[in-house]
Amino acid sequence: MLYTPAFAALFIANLFLVASFASFFLFPLFITEHGGSQQDIGIIMGIFALASALCRPWVSEMIDRIGRKRSFTLGCLIMTLLPILHLPLAGPLSSYYLPLLLMRIVHGIGLAICFTSVFTFIVDLIPEERLNEGIGMFGTSGLIGLAVGPAIAEPIMIRFGFSALFLTATGMAALGLLIHLPVRDLHHQQPQTTVASPSFFALLKQRKQLISGTLAMVFGFGLAATGNFIAPLAQERQLSYISLYYIAYSCAAVGVRFFAGRIADRIGENQLIPWGFILASSGLLLVPLVHGNIMLVCVGFIFGIGHGLLFPALNAMAVRDEPYSVRGKVTGIFTGGIDAGAFSGALILGVIGEVTGYSSLFIWAGVVVLTGLWLFRLRPKSHKTF
Repeated sequence: MLYTPAFAALFIANLFLVASFASFFLFPLFITEHGGSQQDIGIIMGIFALASALCRPWVSEMIDRIGRKRSFTLGCLIMTLLPILHLPLAGPLSSYYLPLLLMRIVHGIGLAICFTSVFTFIVDLIPEERLNEGIGMFGTSGLIGLAVGPAIAEPIMIRFGFSALFLTATGMAALGLLIHLPVRDLHHQQPQTTVASPSFFALLKQRKQLISGTLAMVFGFGLAATGNFIAPLAQERQLSYISLYYIAYSCAAVGVRFFAGRIADRIGENQLIPWGFILASSGLLLVPLVHGNIMLVCVGFIFGIGHGLLFPALNAMAVRDEPYSVRGKVTGIFTGGIDAGAFSGALILGVIGEVTGYSSLFIWAGVVVLTGLWLFRLRPKSHKTF
């Protein structure tokens, strides 16, 4: 059975955790209001993803060692506490730049623990023959959270300021923490094999996982553009509601999951991945044409469909046929690849935006995502498993 009470509880918990994270899509506005530049946006937003990526080997090993639930609880605690620490920040950005970077690092580690543990947890609950459907439908929790977070946080921020934004992020993460607590990690309670499982880096040397991680990194590069630079672009072009983009994005990505997962389970995820890269890159390449809310919604919708196809299909490709003892590490490679792309994208695109403007920034992001089509052709035709 796929849709169990445990599945539902983790679905709702993840929704609130992602909503808390997504409320920080508005954080570039805090940076610019306190004297930061586009390059500062790239550094401050990117350090979050860098920390999330670099800690993945440790996080992945921890998840396979102490269990999915304990790891997820730890991540939820970090996600709940870190936004509160932003409350004292005031005055010029330069006066608290280093402490802010440290907070972003710890916040990124918390998100890495949450994402890696919850997606490993959910794969344990999904029947093998419904892997694409299960991952895809569970992933809608994050997509809904991407829309809910900014949609709730933006009007609160506009009316009550950035302190209210940080408290809102804390409140949403706290709900995720409370909701998942009744779920039991039954797999971890079972006797474990005494055979040593391969390490994170041993798995990464496999061609399958290396290609999966690289494709995830390309995808993450595109996410860096949408997550970090849509808000300042919309503000520069005097568009009224930035959250319209994320609502359209999430609605498209959620909608496509209702049929794409079952199709992928019938014909294989490899048939859908190229279409995902084409649509995601198209959504980015069209952003320079955005000068009104209608076009903002359109590009969000196109990129959302690409995201809706890519995330579950790439994830299923990475974990398919892998045993329980290494799923945490495999999920860590996949999600770490996304974070590595998000960091490098934030940093590189921040510099491009500073020098040549937002239009060039999104064109470069679209071109990088399009290279996923070529990289996908390098995947192995058969997978070695442990």
